[in-house]
Amino acid sequence: MNIKNIHIGSLIRSKVEEHQISTERISRFLNRPEDEVESMYHAKSMDTDVLLKWCKLLKFDFFRFYTGHLILYAPQSRIDHEFCQNKNTLVFRKSIYTQEVKNFILDKIETGTMTAKEVMERYKIPKTTLYKWMKKI
Repeated sequence: MNIKNIHIGSLIRSKVEEHQISTERISRFLNRPEDEVESMYHAKSMDTDVLLKWCKLLKFDFFRFYTGHLILYAPQSRIDHEFCQNKNTLVFRKSIYTQEVKNFILDKIETGTMTAKEVMERYKIPKTTLYKWMKKI
């Protein structure tokens, strides 16, 4: 799974195949014609309302791929933090690492694409967190 370049249609297709759900049933659930359902499998992105329906039908949170992307590629900047402090606004940003994110990071280390130090610097993952993940594999 490439968290940097998410192709939601292919992810949905693989879950549909895994659950062996017919196109007819999906069409009725989404209230869309069957050919439109088929075209969704080729879509790189889709409307959030439609994606939410897919989540309900397949009992899987497809939004977690986007959350993982945000954690890795859009970390909170110092400017955002200073802006919120100046406006007396509380900001709670808890880094929630999904299993997909953990697998992505650990795969980078295991394959030698990146070192643990490079991962910590690039993705701002605390050293203790990263080494706990590495210990579990």
